[in-house]
Amino acid sequence: MANILHLMPELEPDEMRYVQSLVQDMPEEGARQFANIYRARRRESLLVLLTTLIGFVGVAGVQRFVVGQIGLGLLYLFTGGLCLVGTIIDLINYKRLAYEYNVREAQRVVAMMRY
Repeated sequence: MANILHLMPELEPDEMRYVQSLVQDMPEEGARQFANIYRARRRESLLVLLTTLIGFVGVAGVQRFVVGQIGLGLLYLFTGGLCLVGTIIDLINYKRLAYEYNVREAQRVVAMMRY
């Protein structure tokens, strides 16, 4: 049983609990491989916060492109972040955006490792 805290100490608590549940049945080498792939794919919540702030001074919707939501990114881009209301909501919920993206990526990495 691999301990994700030793492999990826940079994870936030909720994300760490989720990732630990994914790797608990993996052998140590598999968990190490998962950690290397996942670390390259995950997004820090600070990156999502900074790209959301760009929406106030420049291009709205960059944060949605960063978390893989291309459709919403285009919508924000063409509507000025839904007249800045969507950008403000994303500013409040930036950690949730990063967490949801990271959960999807963790699931993709696990699925990729099974094949």
